Amino acid sequence: MMDPLESISPENETTSWLMYECNQRGHTVFFLEPHDIYVRGSQLVARMRNVTVPPDLSMQDYWGQALSCLQKDELIFEEITDIDALFLRKDPPLNYQTMEYLHHVGKDVFIINSTHGQMVASSKLYLLNFPDIIPETHVSRDPKRLRKIIDEFGGAMVVKPLSRSRGEGVIKVSSADRDNLNSLIHYYVNSYKPYPYREAIMVQEYLSQVREHGDVRIMLLNGEILGAMRRIPAEGDFRTNIHAGASPAKHRITESDRRICATIKPRLIADGLYFVGLDIIGDELVEINVVSPGGIPRINHLEGIKIEATVVDFVEKQVAALKGG
Repeated sequence: MMDPLESISPENETTSWLMYECNQRGHTVFFLEPHDIYVRGSQLVARMRNVTVPPDLSMQDYWGQALSCLQKDELIFEEITDIDALFLRKDPPLNYQTMEYLHHVGKDVFIINSTHGQMVASSKLYLLNFPDIIPETHVSRDPKRLRKIIDEFGGAMVVKPLSRSRGEGVIKVSSADRDNLNSLIHYYVNSYKPYPYREAIMVQEYLSQVREHGDVRIMLLNGEILGAMRRIPAEGDFRTNIHAGASPAKHRITESDRRICATIKPRLIADGLYFVGLDIIGDELVEINVVSPGGIPRINHLEGIKIEATVVDFVEKQVAALKGG
């Protein structure tokens, strides 16, 4: 389950490489979007297209043939419980109605990541479960309170909308820029609305080392490190998202990285968050990406590995266990 196939740049997307690996192994691969789930006779049904194509193609040829499958007239309507595994790879924001539908079949279909996990962790608020390893963090929808926080902090801080991705809406603010600060805060919280309907935002300590050293994206599978890369911001920017112009670079896992991963591992596993991307600056965790974590193709290129094979190995084992095999 993902965004439209036409929106994907296959060489650089984690989702396309997961699909490619499944196709290479002879699995039947179906494509659907969140709105393709519905209920028929009290059973959950998926409206899908079969995008299985011949193996051993280049990624570009594979993707071209997968796209051509969309032109076929036939749609496949299967009960969700007839599917072995379901990768939930739709980019944020989360479609909560679809999660509610799928939550009822989690014991019959291996879903990665679990609906429960995605619902509790899709927002940046999930970080608050780990107060000892994150930067100073505040969340509020009150412009006066946010302004007071920034003034009292005395240095630069980062404003983050709670449910966006790829660096969208992330800005650095400071009490030194008084002319713009009030306007920005009021804009982000939608202060023209009554208080209950405003948007709460996260204000986080700005970690200055990000300018020179960037951040680290670590990919985890069942709490274990799959691989990592450093992301260096573009000139004149502090955001480390690749989609915002940052550049990938090699990274050697540190003891601090391992400590952070070990700290959050039990909670991730308990919440069914098997495949996760962490963002770390210095010695502090700044984001946990659970809805559609990316990084596989770039880490593969930097390290000469095939992370997608390890992920599909894991999914196959989980399906076998679920079915008692």
